[in-house]
Amino acid sequence: MSDFDFDLVVIGAGSGGVRCARMAGAMGARVAVVESSHLGGTCVNLGCVPKKLYMIASRYPAHVDDAVGYGWEFGEGKLSWRRMQKAVDSELRRLNDIYGSLLENAKVRLVRGWGTVADAHTVAVGNDRLHAERILLATGSWPFLPDIPGIDLAITSNEVFSLREQPRRVVIVGAGYIGVEFACIFHGCGSEVHLVNRGNNVLSGFDTDIRHHLEGELGKQGLNLHLGHTPQRIEALPDGSRRVFLGDGTHLDADLVLYATGRRPRTDGIGLDELGVEREWNGAIVVDDEYRSSVGSIYAVGDVIDRAQLTPVALAEGMYLARSWFGSEPAPRVEYDLIPTAVFSRPNVGTVGLSEEVARERGYKVVIYRSTFRALTHTISGRDERTLMKLVVCGDSDQVLGVHMVGPDAGEIIQGMAVALKAGATKADFDRTIGIHPTAAEEFVTMRTPVN
Repeated sequence: MSDFDFDLVVIGAGSGGVRCARMAGAMGARVAVVESSHLGGTCVNLGCVPKKLYMIASRYPAHVDDAVGYGWEFGEGKLSWRRMQKAVDSELRRLNDIYGSLLENAKVRLVRGWGTVADAHTVAVGNDRLHAERILLATGSWPFLPDIPGIDLAITSNEVFSLREQPRRVVIVGAGYIGVEFACIFHGCGSEVHLVNRGNNVLSGFDTDIRHHLEGELGKQGLNLHLGHTPQRIEALPDGSRRVFLGDGTHLDADLVLYATGRRPRTDGIGLDELGVEREWNGAIVVDDEYRSSVGSIYAVGDVIDRAQLTPVALAEGMYLARSWFGSEPAPRVEYDLIPTAVFSRPNVGTVGLSEEVARERGYKVVIYRSTFRALTHTISGRDERTLMKLVVCGDSDQVLGVHMVGPDAGEIIQGMAVALKAGATKADFDRTIGIHPTAAEEFVTMRTPVN
């Protein structure tokens, strides 16, 4: 028997932590998970799941508008923000219960409280001491706020799901995933939205054609974009609203200011500096290919290592460690290339592989196939919305390097494209594939003429 009480103690019951813990427990390991908040982490409670549910709710007015073009007649609709919030909260409680059941069924001990690393093999939770052969840090990330006057008058995505009523006017600062998605949510629900970003485009890091196309579609909807601007300060007005002062001397008034300026690994206050665990400038834990930190018995996965802040990546990392430590067969490594992703804006963005810009930077002879069109739905709905599809192809090998889309259900479509790219699909493979007609997705296999 081991000299330790546990084979593994995990700090953090988010996606990566729970996956590793329950899989290790199912393999017979003695496991404990320490969590001070709701089970499921950011994704279930403050991120992916509630955000997607709010986004779904925000799309119904547009669906109703589109239906009118098809002959439907409706009365005036009105959103009950509180009813929507209660419905989402109910679903989150259900998911929390599922996470708890998963841990219980795997015989994982759940310890409630704030966990800190006391030494290389000990996690402290209040007066309790959990001694383990291995410690896994899976504490996720936390919203970053800049140090400007009045920043305490703003909220982050952590607090947005607790709003008791819908704000009439919203200023959102930051145009990454979170900022763009919440801008579309509030705008779809009927709020006046101003999206402010210090960069000249939304969605930094995405293919330039994707960024420009989405900006055009957001503008058509009446969402106000303020690109190339940085807030200097925020002030409270006598009526309880906020005034955001921009660098060019102009200002925006709003009932709510939401900052979505990125997230940083949540690694402060858990004893890492005292133990000598190496961290990056932003707090990310430095790990090797086996997710081992500079202290050999301490490991980390998920947002805390800042390789790819995506839930499926954390799940894969947690699964890899459980299989590596306690499985009967070698575990396949997590591959960080060709990770598909989606932005649940309106319209959706979906992408996998290299952008045109990155492909050129890496020295590929790039051939581009691009198509923009009005989806069949909108030929009758009357909505002036256009879909963009793009393939980035290597001119020497014919291999498809990247697939990008802006349009309805882009995330659903790109998931299948990710499988194709993982399998090494060429443009010839796309050309030989029969399309499903009439669909938007068939455009990916019918583009024949390069644009460059």
